[in-house]
Amino acid sequence: MSDRFDVAVLVGSLRAASWNRRAVEALARVAPPALQFRFVDIEVSLYNQDLDTETPPDDWRRLRDEIRAADAVLFATPEYNRSIPGVLKNAIDIASRPYGKGAINGKPAAVISISPGSLGGFGANHHVRQLAAFLDMPMLQQPEMYIGGVGKLLDEANGFVDPDTEKLFRTFAERFAAWIERNKRG
Repeated sequence: MSDRFDVAVLVGSLRAASWNRRAVEALARVAPPALQFRFVDIEVSLYNQDLDTETPPDDWRRLRDEIRAADAVLFATPEYNRSIPGVLKNAIDIASRPYGKGAINGKPAAVISISPGSLGGFGANHHVRQLAAFLDMPMLQQPEMYIGGVGKLLDEANGFVDPDTEKLFRTFAERFAAWIERNKRG
């Protein structure tokens, strides 16, 4: 793999101590050097098509520009009410508009869902996959990353407590890098 890939990371939790952000930080430590993770601030004003003109709100423009510059997107999300948090859905809506010209459309993607509970955000993970299918985003299928019980898997410094978890994260990162290489659009 000769390229370096800029990966826009969209974390669906706004919490300062977000498990999802911490998991991506842990992932970055075991990822191949080809992956350069860049967290994108998704706390932006609500989408309103009336405002989507030649001069959209500044926070929308910033979000779109940051995602457009990326080679790929990594979604890291908790599960709220068996779906994704509203802040993540809003960011995806803004990044995918105007219709047919979205900054996010067509980019290779992957999703991890992190939860202290046992289901690992399964519902949220699959909702992201549904959105990605509509947006023509090639989505990494394996390994699936529904990480439950995260409080027992990462230490205070976001290191891996369990070697099997570290191996899963490393495998995921390696496959994601290969996935981007295979699916990146010119």
